[in-house]
Amino acid sequence: MKENNKNNFVKKLWKFSKRAFIICFATSLVYTIICCWLMPPITITQIANSFSYGLKRNYVGWNEISYNVKLAAIASEDQSFPDHNGFDWDAIKKSLNPPKKKKNRKTKIPLGGAASTISQQTAKNVFLWQGSGVTKYIRKLPEFYFTGLIELLWGKKRILEVYLNTIEMGPGIFGIEAAAQQYFHKHAKDLSREEAAKIIACLPNPKKFSVVPASARVAWRYPQILREMHNIEDDEDVLNIIK
Repeated sequence: MKENNKNNFVKKLWKFSKRAFIICFATSLVYTIICCWLMPPITITQIANSFSYGLKRNYVGWNEISYNVKLAAIASEDQSFPDHNGFDWDAIKKSLNPPKKKKNRKTKIPLGGAASTISQQTAKNVFLWQGSGVTKYIRKLPEFYFTGLIELLWGKKRILEVYLNTIEMGPGIFGIEAAAQQYFHKHAKDLSREEAAKIIACLPNPKKFSVVPASARVAWRYPQILREMHNIEDDEDVLNIIK
């Protein structure tokens, strides 16, 4: 009798798990397809921040974002963005087992230790949550899934567009339009190279690294970003995305 009850429980659990998986998969797929054209109405990170910092956000289209911002984001955050399929495997290997410092094939700037691509950051910002420790490792599997999904369904331009609209760029400030208005009192499409580099320099910790007035980290980092922008600007793969 006990054995039968145990078997019934296992069968019910398996049925429930299978149904839950199918529902989650179908829902995530439909939502990702919708976001091919529409910006995500809200994200977990935005909700979490709104309680402490409020929410400043103003989504804008691709043509309303300065060329300088797109270039600065790739130059600073993910110079292999045009070439990879969502994951920079060399950077991942390096982060797991750091070798001697290598230089990026497109610039003479030594690579950092970060392995998270723009695609991965976008997947995390739109569909998942921030966090470190145990929650970071729990997030890795769905992050892998959503990164592959947006690479397949969105393409590079859409990924970069959503990234620049959803990433946090100050306490409670999400997206490049809100950041441009907050820091320089202008629209994102009008940002200069220096202004774009300063905003991107506040990543990956926009709550700690102030854009205006510039924190020590931003003041140190943005000239490097400007140099990297110059170094990759003639790369055809980069230009094919940002123009």
